[in-house]
Amino acid sequence: MLSVREMKLEDASRIVDYFVDADRDFLIGMGADPDKLPSKESWLALLENELNKPLKEKEFYYIIWQINGQAVGHCNINKIEFGDKATMHLHLWDKESRKSGNGYEFMKMTLPYFFTNFQLKTVVCEPYAENPAPNRMLHKLGFEYKGPITKTPGWINFHQTVNHYELSHKNFSQAD
Repeated sequence: MLSVREMKLEDASRIVDYFVDADRDFLIGMGADPDKLPSKESWLALLENELNKPLKEKEFYYIIWQINGQAVGHCNINKIEFGDKATMHLHLWDKESRKSGNGYEFMKMTLPYFFTNFQLKTVVCEPYAENPAPNRMLHKLGFEYKGPITKTPGWINFHQTVNHYELSHKNFSQAD
């Protein structure tokens, strides 16, 4: 059974471990620069601080993905402009959960949290162009492909080509 929920403090170490314990090739495959990852301690402190902020002040917001009550991944937004837009990231932690179609189902359950809680008009997602899984899924979810962009998309990324996708609240609400 698939379910989603807001992040709790006890999830922080799992989120951080997903990155800091990953091998270099896996990180590079998703567009992350292993040399830019912060220490585990500072990352945990950052997430704990975010949990204590009111929604309108959050810089990051996480939804935890679960299979049979067990956390298997997360989806988060950052670059949050309350009432307007935010940038989304998605990660399945467990290898056996990938390529199963679960990501699509998790996303359908996750997006309402972002649109509703942050009153967003648009959710943006910019996956690494060479990472095929999220690119396929975003199209299936109804995200509109706006084209490739070469940039350093985030604080843990290297300079790369990303595919820019957008999903408006209106288009999401009309899907189904």
